[in-house]
Amino acid sequence: MELKIVVIDGQGGRMGRTIIEELRAAQIEAEIIAVGTNSAATATMVGGKADAGATGENALIVNCRDADYIIGPLGIVIADSLHGEISPRMAMAVGQSRARKILLPVSRCNTYVVGTQEMPFAELVKQAVRQIVSRY
Repeated sequence: MELKIVVIDGQGGRMGRTIIEELRAAQIEAEIIAVGTNSAATATMVGGKADAGATGENALIVNCRDADYIIGPLGIVIADSLHGEISPRMAMAVGQSRARKILLPVSRCNTYVVGTQEMPFAELVKQAVRQIVSRY
């Protein structure tokens, strides 16, 4: 059975693209779906070699239903985060998905997660990918 990994990002999609590129470099046999909160984010992530891309609230809700992994910034589970790009329905779809969630604790959503340490974004991405590789 092939894994389905959903990478969610907003804004310009650079975070999501970096995640997708690292997943590809790890040679994980998986279908990688880039879900952007806007078309620019989706296009940027698809450029990172996602298998498919989709944009917006409904695309996020649908793709979270059968995902094995969901990866993105912490804000994807917080309504109105990412400068308002995450609707309450989107946050709920991520939270209610049976998928294993890998959330990067970037500090752009006015949320601080106690117990995390500050580290470069590249290291956060490497740790996120290692979570999948270790279970693969």
